[in-house]
Formats: sequence, structure tokens, C-alpha cells
Amino acid sequence: MVAWETSTRADADLVLTTLEYALASRGVGPGQLIHHADHGCQYTSVKLTTRLVRAGGQASMGSVGDPYDNALAENLWMLIQTECIRGRTFTTRAEANLALFEYIDGFYNSRRIQKRLGYLSPVEFEEKHYAERVPAKRTNLKPRQPALTS
Repeated sequence: MVAWETSTRADADLVLTTLEYALASRGVGPGQLIHHADHGCQYTSVKLTTRLVRAGGQASMGSVGDPYDNALAENLWMLIQTECIRGRTFTTRAEANLALFEYIDGFYNSRRIQKRLGYLSPVEFEEKHYAERVPAKRTNLKPRQPALTS
């Protein structure tokens, strides 16, 4: 997971905030970004489309009702629910953000090995990818700091 954010609303501003973090953390150049999403209004908004065009990105949306388009994202969401959220009660959003930070940035991205990645964690896989393809360019793969607002 390259970027994540929480909000009280699932709107275009939430998606834009997450996109901005992803763009800043990876230094994506024009033509290097494909933003895949479903047909929700937050993903089809003029705000998001305009920002993707400005970033040189391309929007990608599969056909309505196609379960394969979002299979990887749905699988990750299921893991987060099962391994991080289920059975827990959070009294504030800050508490939930901290739990998500510890799981996503502290465990999933950095230590959870995956068969499809050659038994590497996502961070290890990405570091290997950049080392093999662009040895002169270093990418910041450090996790972000959690938002501690309630």
C-alpha cells in the first residue's frame, strides 16, 4: 500500500489527500501513474480527474460489476479487517489511525512476506525493483507518521 488516509467522509477530498501523499512519496513522473478505481463518485469527480491529468496520470476503471478489477484491493481490505480491525473497538479516530499505521506501515508493508512478491515484503520487493531498474535513483520508502487527530 503506497498511501492511505482516513476521514469521516468517503469523498473526493479523501481520495485527493491520499493521492497527494502517494505522488509525493514516490516522485511519480508523467506517464508513470495508472490510478485504478471503481465507479464511485469520489473516483469519477472532476477534482480527481483534473489532478490526475495535472500529474500526468491515467484513470483506469473497469466494467461495472467486474469482480476482478478490484480483487487485489478487496483482498488487502479483507486482510486489514481480519488482522487489524476485527474484534477491536476504537474510541477515537486517532486511536484507529494509530492501529492502521502500526498494521499497514509497521507490519504489512515492511514485514509481511507475500508469495506473489517472491516471499518478500512489499517494501523489500519495491526496493529490489528500483535497485534493478534505476540504480541511480533512490526512492523514499519510509513509512509516514500517523495522524494523531481525533
